[in-house]
Amino acid sequence: MPTWLIVVLVIVAILVLILLWVMGVYNTLIKLRNRVKDQWSQIDVQLKRRFDLIPNLVNTIKGYTKHESETLENVVKARNTYLSATTPDEKMAANNELSGMLTKLFALSESYPDLKANTNFQELQTELQETEDKIAYARQFYNDTVLTYNNKVQSVPSNIVAGLFHFTVEKFFEASQEERENVKVEF
Repeated sequence: MPTWLIVVLVIVAILVLILLWVMGVYNTLIKLRNRVKDQWSQIDVQLKRRFDLIPNLVNTIKGYTKHESETLENVVKARNTYLSATTPDEKMAANNELSGMLTKLFALSESYPDLKANTNFQELQTELQETEDKIAYARQFYNDTVLTYNNKVQSVPSNIVAGLFHFTVEKFFEASQEERENVKVEF
């Protein structure tokens, strides 16, 4: 076999291996990016559940707190802000705003013993708390997925393929500044 043919076969074999490696990295990046989108959807599902509970909670509280309409209006406004958000960044910001409003709403309920004793309110509060726990878990899983994806996008040598095909890093779901502050408990 002539030497030039061996050289050509070696070059072709190397090119085929490089092509297979690029395809493998590309497919991995696609799977990870889709997993990030899926995990964001899981957060969205739980947030939707929370938003479906809020009108019932607000209506239950309205009967007991006629003069606290500003707090209730702010909760509804924050809920509507989330519903009109279109990007994950807008949804994260609206979610943080709504979390703050719900905290104020539950603090308000402490001032009304009859409300705290209301079975419907207690059930809604329990359901909302369970939903908050699910949201926290979904956020954690989302951030873990984003970490895996971002590591792949930024690590050598897969960052070469990521750059060629315009894969970009994703943002983590972060707590708002208000949520990071220490909670003040007064007795």
